[in-house]
Order: sequence, then structure tokens, then C-alpha cells
Amino acid sequence: MDFIHDLQTYAFLQKAFTTSIMVGVICGVIGSFIVLRGMALMGDAISHAILPGVAISYMLGINYFYGAVLTGVLTAFGIGAITQNSRIKSDSSIGLVFSAFFALGIILINRAKSATDLTQILFGNVLAVRTSDMWLTLAIGGLVLLVVIIFYKELLISSFDETMAAAYGLPTRFIHYAIMFLLTLVTVASLQTVGVILVVSLLITPASTAYLLTNRLSVMVVLSAIFGALSAVIGLYFSFLYNMPSGPVIALVTTALFVLAFLFSPKQGLLVRKLKSANRKRYA
Repeated sequence: MDFIHDLQTYAFLQKAFTTSIMVGVICGVIGSFIVLRGMALMGDAISHAILPGVAISYMLGINYFYGAVLTGVLTAFGIGAITQNSRIKSDSSIGLVFSAFFALGIILINRAKSATDLTQILFGNVLAVRTSDMWLTLAIGGLVLLVVIIFYKELLISSFDETMAAAYGLPTRFIHYAIMFLLTLVTVASLQTVGVILVVSLLITPASTAYLLTNRLSVMVVLSAIFGALSAVIGLYFSFLYNMPSGPVIALVTTALFVLAFLFSPKQGLLVRKLKSANRKRYA
């Protein structure tokens, strides 16, 4: 009850609450396509590779959005260029590019820290979100949801069978890079909430949880968005109540929801399958 009262009283908590919900929703939505396309490593790579862009933005005194998006896009194109123009496989090119960008980001952070503390960018602090960050998150969220709704069929076909999508005449490479761009935007929007280090938890875990509960993409996207928003709100509550960093708490909540689905999912749950197997053996 204290949390609800404080939510009605304090503007900073209202901004944190609104931002958390939107971040959870858009991470869940875009994460569904990332999981289905087997691009979890790409999500991790981009979330870490935007670090030098954030550091440079702070050093130049401009909004971190611009630097983060620029380095995120460069990362996506760099990984694609190495994979398509050499014998290096995608997982190796992801590790190569992401480690280089992340290392550069750490160096730049050490240079920038004399003027600005970037710890909250690494680990997240949604309670310190500014009004401009909230509106930026809402704008990115609206764009991501609009794109997914308009081009849902194209995303559906290319996510399940890229060869069939190409046979239908869909620009599969363009769709791939468009998803990478949306992923970069969502990652930037999540910086204040879960930070660079743990943003992959909101991108992958809610979508993986939803994947255990349904075989339909539309249902998966909705469930993933719900799990993402629920994790963000619960994480915000406990981080505010016990004065803990929001990013790690939200990541633990997403993991807890996944464990519940992993154990008790009606069709895919580990314990449920073991009980069904035991019953079949008993009556065999």
C-alpha cells in the first residue's frame, strides 16, 4: 500500500513506472522475433556494443540516444559484413565485433567518468529516469509496436522460414537489418531501466517464457509483452522498497517467471512431463 501511495505522490516514481511498463512491453515484443530467429547472441552483442556510443555522447555533452543508436547500427552492419564476406561464421563474428566495441566502451567510460558517472547506464536505475528519457522510451515503443503491427505477416514468414520468404519475394536481408535497427532502438530505450549489462534479460527471458506456453506467434508476442511488463513492475516495486538497483532485480524477476514456466508449463513443463510419463508407465 505504501508503494501505491508513493506512486500517486512522487513524480519520479510515476515516470519510473511508466517507463518500466513500456520497456517491458517493447522488449517482450521484439524479443519474440529475436528468440524465434535464433538471434539471442545478436541481442547480447548490440546491448554491449552500444557502450562506446553512450560514453562518447556523455563526453560530448549530447543525448546518449544518438551515440548509442549509431554504434548499435555499426555493430549490426559490421557483424553482417564479416559474416557475408568471409569464412567466419555468425557466432564468431558476433563475438569479434561485440568484444571490440565493449572493450572500447570500457576505456571511454574511464575517460568520461571524471565528468559523469555512467554506472547507471551499465546496471540501470529506473528511479532516476528523466522526463526526456520517459518520452523517448514512449516514442521508441510506439514506433516499434507500429512497425510490428503493420509488417506482422512479413516478420512471421521470415522468422519461421527465410527461404520461403525469399521465394515469396520478400526482402529478407532488409527485414533482418530492420529487426537489428529496432533491436538497437529497444536496447537504447532500456538503458535507464536495466542497463547495458542486463538488457538481454528483458529481451530474451520473457520471450523464452512465452515460447514454453504457446505454439502461436501472435500469442507468444502478447504473452512476452505481458511477462516483460510484469517483470519490470515487480522489479521496480522491490528495487524501490529495498533500495536495490532496478536492473538486477528486474532480471531476477524475469528468470523467476521463466523457471515457473519451465517447471509447470501445461505442455512443456519439466515436472508436468515427468508426471505424465510416470502415469503412462503406471497404467502401461
